[in-house]
Amino acid sequence: MKVLIAYASAGSGHRKAAEALYNYFRKNCPSFNLEIIDVLEKANPLFKNLYSYGYLFLVNHALWLWWLGFWLTYIKRLRPVTKAFSQIINALNEKKLLRFLIQENPDFVISTHFLPSEAVARLKKSKNLDSKLITVITDFGIHPFWVLDSTDIYIVASDFSKEQLLLEGVQEDRIKVLGIPIDEKFLKPYDKETICDKFGIDPNKFTVLIATGSFGIGPIEEIVGLLYKDVQILAVCANNKRLYTKLRNKNYPGVSVFGFIDNIQELMAISDIIITKPGGLTLSESLAMNLFPIFIMAIYGQETENIRILSKYNVGIYAKCTSLVKEKILYFKTHMDKIKSVKENVYKIKKPFAVREICNVVCEGSCGAACRRSV
Repeated sequence: MKVLIAYASAGSGHRKAAEALYNYFRKNCPSFNLEIIDVLEKANPLFKNLYSYGYLFLVNHALWLWWLGFWLTYIKRLRPVTKAFSQIINALNEKKLLRFLIQENPDFVISTHFLPSEAVARLKKSKNLDSKLITVITDFGIHPFWVLDSTDIYIVASDFSKEQLLLEGVQEDRIKVLGIPIDEKFLKPYDKETICDKFGIDPNKFTVLIATGSFGIGPIEEIVGLLYKDVQILAVCANNKRLYTKLRNKNYPGVSVFGFIDNIQELMAISDIIITKPGGLTLSESLAMNLFPIFIMAIYGQETENIRILSKYNVGIYAKCTSLVKEKILYFKTHMDKIKSVKENVYKIKKPFAVREICNVVCEGSCGAACRRSV
């Protein structure tokens, strides 16, 4: 059986979700003919660059334009126009992708971005493809671009996400609340003292992890300056080399500075709380590691929707200014019992086994017992 896992490299979350699925399937379903693709690699080069870097440019330099675009595409009355316009632009730039999909004709397409979902749905509607389309929505909120008539199954993060799809007219039997796929490394037990020893961290001090994604954006430097005298800090600068250099040169006591790393799960395992942006993948990873999040720099749209939905479970605090970040951190430091209390809410929403459950969906629909399940 041929399974194609597709994503678009517009931000790291969609790619990470796809890779988590690919790695799990490769390990547990060896009989599958498995392939993973970034659909932007099969698009017009200009379109690819605009898609890959446009989001980063907008949120850093023209946030009002991003807000306007998100708002316009959300308005129900305008959707026939905005969706049609988007799909025409996509179709003009995806001819290579469409030929690839027709040639490969996979039994299943598992998509972690609405761009490949839309391409597959278009081919299914025109009878050029008969693949089963599983769309994995990588945020807690649902943007209308995810909703496509030819989608066979939607995988969503929470019951509130399911309710949003139902309001969009999606039949209930096409929706499965399984969570957002994360790497299995976030599910393993870790020994705190061993990891603290590895990084030279004091295991007895209140520890705050600051990580805002692969670009290291946000007021990280300011937050570190406000907090370093009161708590132990793990600051992840990721690809922000300028920030990394500045924090290293400040040489604050009790502050460990990291660049781009692939072992964030170890830092999560030794932290008491995380300061982060509310992206879907980061949230799912943090929840799997039982970390209560304080959100900063929420971008209007999918990130504010993530905050809204998590607030229904009393998970997370949105600190709109750095002084509020400090206030909340010091409160939790002096009320450790409250951290235990809020973590009880984390258990109610986290769904760490999404990769296994999505694999089961595919296996039950195709090869049954041929898949080995071992999470």
